[in-house]
Amino acid sequence: MSRDVAGLSLIVTGGARGIGRATVERFARLGARVAVGDRDVELAREVVAPFGGRAAAARLDVTDPQSWRDFLEEVSALGPFDVLVNNAGIMPLGSVLKEPDGVTRAIIDVNVHGVINGTKAVAPGMVERGSGHVVNVASAVGRVAVADGATYSASKFAVVGFSEATRAELAPHGVDVTVVLPTVVQTELAAGVPAARGVKPVTAEDVAEVIEEAVRKPRPELWVPRWTQGLTKVTQVLPRVVQQGMAKLTAADTILASADPAARAAYGERARRPTEHTEPSGS
Repeated sequence: MSRDVAGLSLIVTGGARGIGRATVERFARLGARVAVGDRDVELAREVVAPFGGRAAAARLDVTDPQSWRDFLEEVSALGPFDVLVNNAGIMPLGSVLKEPDGVTRAIIDVNVHGVINGTKAVAPGMVERGSGHVVNVASAVGRVAVADGATYSASKFAVVGFSEATRAELAPHGVDVTVVLPTVVQTELAAGVPAARGVKPVTAEDVAEVIEEAVRKPRPELWVPRWTQGLTKVTQVLPRVVQQGMAKLTAADTILASADPAARAAYGERARRPTEHTEPSGS
């Protein structure tokens, strides 16, 4: 049965920009109550301002368990929370051999520890109530790794594995877990990254629509665009040499290496600052 979105209470991390912002706006327009967590709390407050008491924003560093506790206390008036959307993530690109250690740690901290911390902070309440839904925004490179994004790919593989394990762990308690895997999304995070041949870039609103679909009717895994899911599953059972040939045909194997450094300069600078690394995911 399809779940009614109106009246649900959600948490969206990385909700000030990109996929997170589109998700906040979509659910708030549908009548849900939305709590937005982001390091850029001023921008997050601008996002929720049009929705009055149905939405609120508070500062959240997803890498810090204490920040999660402080955040939940500040937005408690909107709870108890039915849905957690773990969306915050960063995507610095480049050769892993040249990747600064601090950047490596930041990617893992935000993309992996952020999801784990969020689940540990919010899911216990769902278990107590016997219902809830965790939606983890990963990436297509969480199933198909791509060069020049090794640590990012590793972090998203981790999110996929964490989602599958927690789905089995939480299902007996009435809590669903969905992992969403977008291809290249037209957000600041993916600035300068070309789309694979034959795959039209998707928008943040496209991903938000799939997140809504997941909340209405929980499913284990959803891709954006949806048709890429079946293609990828079929491709992954083919011999490695065939997979490599198809990747070259679509230029998927060089998609991150082909990113325009100039177009990514502004995002790259901000993503590498330890105090500003919580950003919308989805590439």
